[in-house]
Amino acid sequence: MPRIYRKPSDLPPEIPVFPLAGALLFPRSVLPLNIFEPRYLNMIDDALSGARLIGMIQPAGGDPDAELPDLAGVGCVGRITSYQETDDGRYLIALTGVSRFRVAEETTRKTPYRTVAPDWTPFASDLPPPNPMAAGVRDALTRALQDYLQRNGLKADWEAIRDAPVDLLINSLSIGCPFAHSEKQALLEAVSIEDRSRLLITLLKMERPVPGGGTMQ
Repeated sequence: MPRIYRKPSDLPPEIPVFPLAGALLFPRSVLPLNIFEPRYLNMIDDALSGARLIGMIQPAGGDPDAELPDLAGVGCVGRITSYQETDDGRYLIALTGVSRFRVAEETTRKTPYRTVAPDWTPFASDLPPPNPMAAGVRDALTRALQDYLQRNGLKADWEAIRDAPVDLLINSLSIGCPFAHSEKQALLEAVSIEDRSRLLITLLKMERPVPGGGTMQ
């Protein structure tokens, strides 16, 4: 499996998935994970011996803590780009997003973790480098973020926000803002980064007090 994925056919027809509510992964973003459940330790071992790819996906409705929760229709696959094994047997890994996928079907395997057959074609545009964002997107996003932080008594690292590429900033805010799981899923499923930026600005403008205030993750 190539490390650089240029087209959907470069990606595998089956992937393991990690259902985790509120955890989003976007193409080219990085998601740190602390893996300790035996079934997911097994998944990491298998991934490390193969393509190093794991699909992150949110549970859909129902009980997200159920043994086999329903899966959202869209997730994002990431490649394990760093990992560390701790003295107590956990894995600390970083997933770098590669491409979103639509779940074509859940597959049956003799593994303790779940696997799906992904349809990569709806998100083929995730694989090439993104096009430059339109002028003014960063300014509009910054104004909405400033108002959101002020309303909720939150702080942010403005130096990092100014220095971040605008597409990575949009994805980082989509991950880090305390939106509802359904809103995070809508951000993930936005067709383009421009669509995601518009939805993100809309969500930031909505009144949603954050208990306790503090620093935004």
